[in-house]
Amino acid sequence: MNRRRICVLVTSLVLCLASPAHAQISDGVVKIGVMDDMSGPYADIQGPGDVVAVKMAVEDFGGQVNGKPIDVVSADLQNKADVGLAIARRWYDVENVDVIMGLGNSAVALAVQGITQEKKKISITTSAGSTALTGKSCSPLGMHWVYDTYALANGTANAVIANGGGDSWFFLTADYAFGHALEADTAAVVKKKGGKVLGAVRVPLNSSDFSSFLLQAQSSKAQVIGLANAGSDTINAIKGAADFGIIAGGQKMAGMLVLLTDIHSLGLEAAQGLLFTEAFYWDQNEETRAFSKRFAERHGKPPTSFQAGIYSAALHYLKGVREAGTDDAKAVVAAMKKLPVEDFMTKHGSIRDDGRMMRDMYLLQAKKPSESKSEWDLMKVVATIPADEAYRPLSESECPLIKK
Repeated sequence: MNRRRICVLVTSLVLCLASPAHAQISDGVVKIGVMDDMSGPYADIQGPGDVVAVKMAVEDFGGQVNGKPIDVVSADLQNKADVGLAIARRWYDVENVDVIMGLGNSAVALAVQGITQEKKKISITTSAGSTALTGKSCSPLGMHWVYDTYALANGTANAVIANGGGDSWFFLTADYAFGHALEADTAAVVKKKGGKVLGAVRVPLNSSDFSSFLLQAQSSKAQVIGLANAGSDTINAIKGAADFGIIAGGQKMAGMLVLLTDIHSLGLEAAQGLLFTEAFYWDQNEETRAFSKRFAERHGKPPTSFQAGIYSAALHYLKGVREAGTDDAKAVVAAMKKLPVEDFMTKHGSIRDDGRMMRDMYLLQAKKPSESKSEWDLMKVVATIPADEAYRPLSESECPLIKK
């Protein structure tokens, strides 16, 4: 009997060693949290559409990973860092969320990325843009997916200056981390090209009246008014500029973060000719059109780059869990960095040691009304910006994870 028991124990031990010791899913479920602006100025470009996209990614992956179900929860961050932190703590400590993605406000994204590292979980920022996420505030468990302020500034400012008449700039800047970073990155490009920054004004988030701010920009006589903002703030600024005759008076408007829904809201009469840098456009090729058609059937409109990007992030995260055989954060991140990022949006993408997902960016231009053939036929791709040209090189990184 003793010999038989020893054999059983030895056999059990061998079986345990034969399978990966980490091959397990904690709590028997993989849980993805989507935290975004669900009701504020950015809700149209991320928010509920991001939830739709993540659920599509889960379905396309097969609804389970390593034999375990996948759950998706969501919450409104209200563009407040304390609200985002409270949600993240509850999700991690009480609801056993494995990864938080979206994070459509830079102040919230930075705060959540910090708590994520403390809790040994994963955060994937797909909507916020601050380069600090992969710079001085980088995390071994944090990733930045769709774009950042450096890529936007690098693409748009270079294009505006190259087209002439962009030697002097004045900024209307959203008064929080994202706006400040976008202004700083764009100003650096302008100065590098020999241009001047004549001034800037800080604008409270979700402002409905841009009159006083636009008058300051107009009186500066700057050739270009750079909009270091997003969502409804960008739309209201451009509409206000038209009302004040700023564009008719010869000054240019440079939208530093412009998305599909913004152009739709503005209309091509107001937006035509606007140059901006983007990560995705629904009408690029057969793959993007096929996904966008499926998405629109659920959400009522084609996806923005944020909504396409969070699908990409969720799909790659699940591939990482499958590859690692566990939802352990460190193991999953290692697997995600090993695997190439391949989907309808991103080709031959990769994740750097600082957490930056490297992908091509695109210079887009709003079409003339006469060029548009349908409601959402609004933009055209002017140029492709290779990933290694779009993003800040590691040699200039402030990320403490990078050895120089």
